[in-house]
This record gives sequence, structure tokens and C-alpha cells, in this order.
Amino acid sequence: MCLGMYSCKGDSYKAGTAALDEEDAIIVLADSFELETFTEDCDSIYSAPDSFLLGELETDYGLVQARVLTQLACPEGYKYPDNAVIDSVCLFMYYSSWKGDGNSPMAVNAYLMDRATLNFQRSYYTNIDLDKYCSRDKSILVNHRIVAASEKLDSVRNSSGQYIPMLRMRLNEDFTKYFGEIRSFESQEKFNEQFKGLLIESSFGSSTMLNVTDVALGVYYHFSYRKADKDTTVNDMKAFYANSEVKTVNQITYIDKDEWLDYMKADFIHNYIVAPAGVYTRLELPLKEIVDTITNTLVIPKQGADFSYVKRPYVNMAQLKIVVYNKDDISPSKLTNENWLQPATDMLLIKENYKEEFFDDLRLPSDTVAILSTLTKETDDVGFSYYCYNFDLSAMLTRQLRNYEKTRKLEDETLQLLLVPVTVSRSSSNNSITRVREEQTVSATLIQSPYSGLILKVVYSGF
Repeated sequence: MCLGMYSCKGDSYKAGTAALDEEDAIIVLADSFELETFTEDCDSIYSAPDSFLLGELETDYGLVQARVLTQLACPEGYKYPDNAVIDSVCLFMYYSSWKGDGNSPMAVNAYLMDRATLNFQRSYYTNIDLDKYCSRDKSILVNHRIVAASEKLDSVRNSSGQYIPMLRMRLNEDFTKYFGEIRSFESQEKFNEQFKGLLIESSFGSSTMLNVTDVALGVYYHFSYRKADKDTTVNDMKAFYANSEVKTVNQITYIDKDEWLDYMKADFIHNYIVAPAGVYTRLELPLKEIVDTITNTLVIPKQGADFSYVKRPYVNMAQLKIVVYNKDDISPSKLTNENWLQPATDMLLIKENYKEEFFDDLRLPSDTVAILSTLTKETDDVGFSYYCYNFDLSAMLTRQLRNYEKTRKLEDETLQLLLVPVTVSRSSSNNSITRVREEQTVSATLIQSPYSGLILKVVYSGF
């Protein structure tokens, strides 16, 4: 049954009172509840990127440093020709975009992971200790590669004719000899024993962050064979990719993080969510107050009798609208160095104690544990446009009410929720969500606080 009207706090609307007895009437009520918000800081986030940050970048929230640790996939069963001679090895990096100043030079460097390799079955976080995997004694590049993100010296065209930004870096003779001596490709495990992986980082420049989509090594070689009594030489290349079959970890560090966190915590008008810094906004919902208000209001005294009707409660709507203050309504190509740090497109509202297992176990959003919202443009009553996230907590609160009905107890008097910026993958066939992971790209979301009008609006009913 859909009801087209509801009452304000303290009043009730009894649906169908002309046809129903008092005990059968449906009561619909509305109420608002104040929240508390806090800045929540995590040392790191789970690193499960489908692309990787690389570089150093000055932001409003400190200097961000990003490095890439990666294995390469073994071409199982592959064999070089018997008389193949390795001529050179090149490192290729493709990037889809960048943050900061695309004209500012940065230097890219690479090292051999010479101490340990990554475990494919293990979860890694962005605060991974590089010293456990790489000594960084000697660069494997012929020269540090100096690059500006907007230049297209190495870029290639795809099948549609569009440029794909790329960096091509030649590796030195020592690495070429070492990698060329690996001729056994029986399994990924044995390959990892011979070649543990690469560390890629920037060695100077703090104005640009690349969004790297692909990493590969290209091994150039030649071999000869005899055909029609003539010697023929063939030049060829074998690629080794950092793909989904191997482990790649993005190490991300924020310098002077404590200083800007103190600033955020002192701001009572705004709340902050910064990725991939692991800075979230924690919401405290007054769960006991909500449950008490709903259950007590739905106890209806029987007129002329010494007993009451207890209506079973349902939460029809629990709207949490969170207004965003730092969204610039212009195309990404027109963003300047001053306003490039934009809000997250997708935001997850999740129970705080479920966050770690949600991302580690690759779970999907559910209305009772984790609710997803996309940044949306709306217009108020006077025609002013603004951006916001909208969450409906009705299923989450109804479950709390059902648990309270069974036990007459609440696990906690407040419901602890986190606002976490995420990247959402969807099916190409039906647009359904296939994966949700913590946002690995750089974003900052400035939102309203309870001081500036953040409240939870609840419509509930009793049957």
C-alpha cells in the first residue's frame, strides 16, 4: 500500500479510519534527528587499483607521493627461438590522465625488486614498506626519464585514432643481460623466483600525478634461420605485462598529514573526505533516540480502556542529503591548477565495523550495511543549483527495529557510519555493479556538517 501523505512530528495520520477499527488503522509519522560528525583517519587503505598513481603532487592537503610495486605476468609455455639474442629491454607505461600541472617536468625512475616479491594471495595496503622489497641501490634505467604529462613524444594511436599517452624508457645493459638470461617460463611461481618485480617512482617534480593504466616490459631480440640456402635474420619483441594475473601495489604517502588533519578537526562548518589519504567523515546516528521515538509513538492508547495498541513499526524513508561545497560545474578539461581537486563521483555510506571485511572480501553494497550514492546535481526551491549525495537509510533502520523487537536491546546507542569515496565497476551488459573499491585516485570532498544543516529525515509508519 502506498500512502500519499504523512504528518509532522507529534501528529499522526490514520489511514483508512473510516473503514478500519482503531487497532487496524495505519499511522504515518515524520521526524528529524540531529547527527554528530567526526573526522576519521586511517593510516592506509587497501590497495586494489585498476590503475596506479605515480608521482609527487602538492595539494591543499599536503604533498602526496605515489610509487608502484609490480610483478610481471609469466608467459607460461613460451620459448625464445634457440639462437635468439636479446638486444634491449624497454619499460612502457601508459597513462590515461594526470592531476596537477601537465606542463611541469617530472623524472621517472625504476628499480629491481631485489629483496622479496609480492604474494598474490595476500592483501596489501598503501603504506607498504618498500625497504622490505627493494634496496634501491641502482637504477635500472639508462637515464632518468624527464617527462611532462601533457607532451606526446612517446604516445601512440589506438584503433580509433586517439592518442594514448605513453612513456618509453630503455633499461640498462646490466638489467638487459639479467632479464635476457631468464629462459624458463614454466610457471608464475618459478618466474617470480627469478624476477621478483619492479619499483617505479618519480625522483623529482612535485606538480604532477600520473594515472597509470598499464605497465609492461618489451624484450627486443633477433634470431636467424636458414631458408632457401640463405641466412635470414628476424627482429621480434616479447611483452611482459603487469596484468590481473600478478600482484601490483600502489604505495601512497601524505607528507605533513597531521597538520592538515588538525585543521579539519577544528572546522565545525564543514566535513572532509580525502582520497586516497584514508580520511573519512564518521557519522553518529542517535540510534537509541530514533528507536525510542518510533516505538513509543506507535503505542496507541485504547480510548475508554486500560490497554494500548502496539503498532509494528516500519521505516518508509530515512533521507540523508549531504550537500557538497567544492564541486566546480565545468568540464574536466577546463579545470585549472587551482580547482582540479574535485569531489568523489561515488560515495559509500557503510557501517564502520564492516568496512575492512567489505573491501577485503570484495562485497557489494546492500541497503542494510553499505549504501552507494552518486554525486547528483539538484535545484532548491528558489532555483539555486547545488551538488549532493542522497542516501536512504530506511532498510538499515528497519533492520535495527526488527532486532530491537526480538531482543528489546540495542548493541549500541549510536549507529557509527563512515562516508568512504569509492570507484564503482559496472557490467557492460546491464550496468549492474560488479565491484566497489576504495578510490585510488586523488579527490577531496568538502561537505556540510550538522552545524550547517545536516539532519536525518525519517518517515515511519505503524501497522
